[in-house]
Amino acid sequence: MKPHWRVLIIDDHAPSRAAVAEAVAAQGGQVVGNGSRAEDVLRLLDKYRPDVAVIAVGLPDGDGVQAAREVMTVSPCPVVMLTSHTDAPVVSRAVDAGVLGFLAKPVRAEELGPTLHVAVHRFREIEAMREENEQLRRKLESRKLVERAKGVLMTRLGLSEPEAFRRIQKTAMDTRKPMAEVAQALLLTDEAGHVRPARS
Repeated sequence: MKPHWRVLIIDDHAPSRAAVAEAVAAQGGQVVGNGSRAEDVLRLLDKYRPDVAVIAVGLPDGDGVQAAREVMTVSPCPVVMLTSHTDAPVVSRAVDAGVLGFLAKPVRAEELGPTLHVAVHRFREIEAMREENEQLRRKLESRKLVERAKGVLMTRLGLSEPEAFRRIQKTAMDTRKPMAEVAQALLLTDEAGHVRPARS
C-alpha cells in the first residue's frame, strides 16, 4: 500500500514544482501547499502541518538550506532538499542543518517515493529518540531532587534514609503530586529556613 504523505513544496521554478507535485501524486501522496520563497517556509509549515517538506536549495530571496535549518529549529519537520546540482559543500551544510534527503532535478516518481519514505521514517525515529532522552533527563533530575530532599530530612529531622524516602513518598501520595514536585517544595522551604517536621 502506498503511503499517503502530506507534502509541502517550496520552489520558485514552476515547471519543477509541477513535476514534484506530479511525482507526489503518482506515489499516493498529496501536495497540501506550495511556496516559492524562503520567507514562505515557516508560515506554510505552520498553516499546513505537512508530513514532509520539499525545499529547493536556490530560492529568490534566500538559501533553501538556511530555511531548512530554521524549520528544524522552530517547527521540526522532515525536510528533503531539491537541487539541480549536489555539490559537496551544499550537501555538508544540508546534513548539518538536519536535512534528511536529496532529490535531483528533474524529479522522477520512482526516486521521490523512497526518498520521502526514508526522510519521514528517519525523522520519526529521531523524534522518538529525542523524546526518550528527554524522559530520561527528567527522571534523572527527579531522582536528584528526591536524593537532595532526603538529605535535608535526614539532617534536619534525624530520619534514616528509608524513613526520609517514605516521608516524601507519603506526602506525594497525600497531595497527589509527583515526588519530584514534593522534593522541590521541601528544598525551597529548607532554603528559606522554615523546615518543620511533618505530621505522620
